[in-house]
Amino acid sequence: MLKSTVEPECTGQFSPLFIDYIRQQEKLAPFYNAFPNLDNFGSAIRNRQFDPYKREVLVAALRAQYEGVEISEKVVENVDALENENTFTVTTGHQLNLFTGPLYFIYKIVSTVNLAKQLGEAYPQYRFVPVYWMASEDHDFEEINYFHYGGKKYSWSTDQKGAVGDFALDGTMEELLKEANFVPDFFKEAYRKNTTLAEAVRQYVNHLFGDKGLVIVDGHDPKLKELFVPIIKDELRSGKANDLVNAQTQKLEDLGYKSQIFPREINFFYLDKGIRSRIVKTKRGFEVLDTGKVFTEGELLDLVGEDPARFSPNVVLRPLYQEYILPNIAYLGGPAEVAYWLQLKSVFDHYEVDYPMILPRNFAMIKNIKVQRKATALGLDEVSLFASYDELKKRYVKANAQSDLDLTKEKKALSAVFEQLGDEAVEIDSTLKHSAEAAKVRALKVLEHFGRKLRQGEERKMEVALRRLGEVKEMLFPSGTPQERRINFLEFYLADEQFVEGLYAHFDPLDFNYVILEQDG
Repeated sequence: MLKSTVEPECTGQFSPLFIDYIRQQEKLAPFYNAFPNLDNFGSAIRNRQFDPYKREVLVAALRAQYEGVEISEKVVENVDALENENTFTVTTGHQLNLFTGPLYFIYKIVSTVNLAKQLGEAYPQYRFVPVYWMASEDHDFEEINYFHYGGKKYSWSTDQKGAVGDFALDGTMEELLKEANFVPDFFKEAYRKNTTLAEAVRQYVNHLFGDKGLVIVDGHDPKLKELFVPIIKDELRSGKANDLVNAQTQKLEDLGYKSQIFPREINFFYLDKGIRSRIVKTKRGFEVLDTGKVFTEGELLDLVGEDPARFSPNVVLRPLYQEYILPNIAYLGGPAEVAYWLQLKSVFDHYEVDYPMILPRNFAMIKNIKVQRKATALGLDEVSLFASYDELKKRYVKANAQSDLDLTKEKKALSAVFEQLGDEAVEIDSTLKHSAEAAKVRALKVLEHFGRKLRQGEERKMEVALRRLGEVKEMLFPSGTPQERRINFLEFYLADEQFVEGLYAHFDPLDFNYVILEQDG
């Protein structure tokens, strides 16, 4: 694939907060510790403090999570290395989308793997482990229960509730596999040979990225939650995160930025089989919404100590939980994730947890041969690809319309010829003057008819070009959505099993420009 890049500002896809962050605007400096570049990573690594006991618990939990999964030697080595004080993680996280969901899931992990590699080359005295954090506790099933391929939406229908990672892979999943029979065997095996969605995702992600040493972490783990007990209890008692994030959010809004996330008085869900519901304070203690479950403060705090797995952090405290149990140096996310991490630094400071480097994942658009040919014929450069269809249509019509197709000059010239012939013919025969005039009228009618044909031909030519323009936009922005946020990687992988491998050479996680990749012929 051939690579080119476009500056993020030229794409129209990113918020002012995101753009100002990657451009290191001084006014945003108080909202993070250090900007992610290779030099700054050095001091971040040296200052990162992580309890050896947490390392022991983490490694034991990971070994248990991987039990029964065939893993590469690189994954084994990386898990074992996490016990060592000179080993750190770089992490990305994502929901358990069916068959990986949209393309950017793949981009997130490729970016993370590449960052770990770059840091290892820059700081060889340390080891850096790429991590994928499974959002197994998420309960927004409607956000993950489908994928798009070949212009069609494939969905999994089930009436299960609660944390999606616990969803059973029942007969309804088999129905989907039969409908989507084109998917590779490693997907079919993952969904058929495992009991839960989280287990299936672990298996297929391991298949795709295990040879790169990617470690998959499921935070929905009793042993890992035990580490987080002090913060769970403090949140239930004080609700401090709500005040801290609201104050930080107000500061960002005062600078003119929009909020990405909104905290609650209590930023934990109650988790049980088929349940992930908000915990709210009441006059007598706490209530789990829509369940009828009520607790006094003492009862709920006792439950935290007895069964911390019952408590699931929301979007405000999930990042804190992640950094609390991982020796993490950097987090890579999409533009919305980058934005909401900037609302959270004060929470990290309050709980004295190291705040990681925050990086955007790589953003990419892939042009297949058909798109390349059409874009070239239409004269579209890389920046133009991001303009709306209506804007591109206006530009094309303005640049290519023939404004002189009324043939005014040609008509004047033709009239002059017949008028001169008429004047000359009068000396021979006075009646020929009328004949010349009649011939001029007939000739002008022929010319007018030809002009109409010419205009119709231009309109047909323009219609073809505009249709091709629409086809290019639909291929790169299907249904008006950026390609990476809609179509599944199988659109490319099924034609080339080296597709994912090919991305590593073109993604630089420390280069924040938008990547354009042209497929080879």
